[in-house]
Amino acid sequence: MEKFTKLSGTAAPLPLINVDTDMIIPKQFLKTIKREGLGVNLFDEMRYDDNGNEIEDFILNKPAYRNAEILVAGDNFGCGSSREHAPWALLDFGIRCVIAPSFADIFFNNCFKNGILPIVLPQEQVDLLMDDASRGSNAVITVDLENQTITGPDGGEIKFDVDPFRKHCLLNGLDDIGLTLEKAAAIDTFEASASADRPWV
Repeated sequence: MEKFTKLSGTAAPLPLINVDTDMIIPKQFLKTIKREGLGVNLFDEMRYDDNGNEIEDFILNKPAYRNAEILVAGDNFGCGSSREHAPWALLDFGIRCVIAPSFADIFFNNCFKNGILPIVLPQEQVDLLMDDASRGSNAVITVDLENQTITGPDGGEIKFDVDPFRKHCLLNGLDDIGLTLEKAAAIDTFEASASADRPWV
C-alpha cells in the first residue's frame, strides 16, 4: 500500500448527501477482484449518459477536476452496501483523500485499509472547503497527515482528528498484510519453536 504523508492536490466539490457505494461504483462493475481499472467507472451513472458519453457538467468530467486527488463531499458518504470496490474505484481514479461531515462505518474502515484518508469535519468547515474546491484549477488543498492539518488555497488551516493506529498505518503504507509482515520474525520464531516441540504436527 502506498504511504500517505502529505498530499497537495486539486479538490473536487461533490455537495451531495447520502452518496452510496452503488453511486460510487455501480453493481455491474463488481465482477472483478482486481483493484485496477475501476477508476474509469467511478460515479459511472453520474459521469456518463446511456450511450457512454461523458456528461459535461459532472464535476469529475470538467477539465479543472479530471486529475482531482481530494474529494469534498456531503454527509453520510459511502453508505449502502459494504463493497470494497468503492474505495478501489476512488483510488484507481486518483482520489487519496475524502473529506465529509460523516461516513458510513464500513466504507470509512475500508478507506484506511486501501490507502485513502477519510477526514471527518464539522459541517461549517466542510462548507469552507467546499467553497475552496469550487475554484477549479485554483482549488489546491494540502492535507498533512503527520501534523493533522488541511491548508486551503488562501493559507487557512484546519485541524483534523485521526485514530493514532490508523495514522501509523497510512504513514507507513501498512495494510492488513503489511501489519502481519511486521511480525514476520516473531511468527518465524514461534513456528520454529512449535515444530521443535510438536514435530508430529
